[in-house]
Amino acid sequence: MHVSESELKDFIIDSGLVSRKDIDSAETEAKDRKQSLGDILVSRGALTKDALRRIKAYVLGIPFVNLKDRKIPLEILSLIPEPIARTHSIIAFKKENDSLEVAMLDTEDLPSIDSVKKKTGLKILARLTDDDSVKHALLQYQKSLKEEFGDIIGTEAGKLKLVKEAGGEDVSGEDLKKMAEDLPIVRIVDTLLRHAISQGASDVHIEPTENEVLVRYRIDGILHDAMTLPHAAAAGITARIKVLASLKLDEKRLPQDGRFKMETEADKVSFRVSLLPTYYGEKIVMRLLRETGEGFTLDVLGFHGEGLERVHDATKQTTGLILISGPTGSGKTTTLYTVLDILNTPDVNISTIEDPIEYQMKRINQSQVAPQIGFTFANGLRSLVRQDPDIIMVGEIRDGETASLAINAALTGHLVLSTIHTNSAAGAIPRLIDMGVEPFLLVSTLKVIVGQRLVRKLCDGKEAYTLSKEERDKVAPPARFDAALAALTEEKLVKGSPSLDKLPFYRPVPSQECEDGYKGRLGIHEVLRVTSTIRELMLHSATPEQLEEQARKEGMLTMLEDGLYKAMRGITSIEEVLRAVTD
Repeated sequence: MHVSESELKDFIIDSGLVSRKDIDSAETEAKDRKQSLGDILVSRGALTKDALRRIKAYVLGIPFVNLKDRKIPLEILSLIPEPIARTHSIIAFKKENDSLEVAMLDTEDLPSIDSVKKKTGLKILARLTDDDSVKHALLQYQKSLKEEFGDIIGTEAGKLKLVKEAGGEDVSGEDLKKMAEDLPIVRIVDTLLRHAISQGASDVHIEPTENEVLVRYRIDGILHDAMTLPHAAAAGITARIKVLASLKLDEKRLPQDGRFKMETEADKVSFRVSLLPTYYGEKIVMRLLRETGEGFTLDVLGFHGEGLERVHDATKQTTGLILISGPTGSGKTTTLYTVLDILNTPDVNISTIEDPIEYQMKRINQSQVAPQIGFTFANGLRSLVRQDPDIIMVGEIRDGETASLAINAALTGHLVLSTIHTNSAAGAIPRLIDMGVEPFLLVSTLKVIVGQRLVRKLCDGKEAYTLSKEERDKVAPPARFDAALAALTEEKLVKGSPSLDKLPFYRPVPSQECEDGYKGRLGIHEVLRVTSTIRELMLHSATPEQLEEQARKEGMLTMLEDGLYKAMRGITSIEEVLRAVTD
């Protein structure tokens, strides 16, 4: 069903929400641009998106529902999995016999309606709603899962005490296996993992203490206490996770590593498991890896302007070395896979050697190192070169042998991508020379180095404020702010010649949706292009500071400057930038 322009105009006039003069003006612009009258009024701010939706629903005879103050039962809400509800803005809120009423922002989204119909086997009745209602309903998913977990702990706590006696040092493997299959333990571990996935955690820490088991999630780079469990649960939870990860149940004195997969309605998640013996038991850390390497773009990751152009130019090369640098947990692998996704066309052969394979990608030949049997980065790279590749990705350059082989592969007609652990883009060059790579070989192959960190993004309810010159001087030298402002001006994101004294910065405002005022992360980057002057400095063993200074003269934004640029745009806060670049 479609609302004609004449019907829409008549109902907007009848609603009295917009003046006749504004409607006539918008109608002229809509005809010139070949757009809808409603879209023009929304873009001008004369009408909100929600108001336009209500008018269209009224014309089409579709009921409007408000979910802001409505508690939806978990059994109905969960008929549509949370990731699908979030992605398609579709909420199940009422079920009667064989019919399910769903609230949507776009009732003409037929593929989503059809998908829910197939999943539930029910007749779907679409109802219109607004943004606030969808946000409120999405919050209920989180609350429901927390309540569900609380209920499990409450109801199973008595049963868990039964395994306390079995938690001694000499428990047999058979007893541990029975413990791992105990229904309360299975339910607790399963719910804990689902909770971590729904919260968007990147790591789960399970830490036994003297009197309890502390569970913490790393969300957007920050560790949060998630819950505490009875100490009696420690042995059973450890045994259960060992079974899932195919580890030795009766080995408690040595560290162990393993992995397993879990499939939810919308995600395939791989868990990398690490166990470390501590005084009160084995500490477990699980890294969550969503197995979807596609879908990112460089601009979504935080690249922009000149830096974005430099990375795209490097991907057009057929030979040479592209490096991503940064500490552990700075998003290097995600950037690397995003570049691979850009390069992944039918006319090239791409092979990788990784530790571990974090994302599985179509049409890419991925290998995982296994040092225990002699399959190292260096050995794998030697074999890859004989596999007729056009593009090679080496997960990490850790030693001189791997560095030398990567350089040789780049010299012999391959495009090589890799990561290196350094604190800055410029620091990667002396690091490679320290590993034994000859500077003249580096000069011939190195194309671009990307240094990066991750910062948390501010939620919509952020608060604007300005900084005086004295306050800015405490944050960074004036030249850093000037470089960030110059980038904003060059990309036409500010008008005229704005003063730094009047330019707004933003601070987080905690809310129900954003507990600490932040949600999600993106990168701050520095993209060092290896130019003739940089090559000259490399041959003369320049320090990282000299290399960075020359790169800045040639237009490189440092990570701090890129962070200030994003703080000026209201994407993140100055405090968050300083936390990331000084870590």
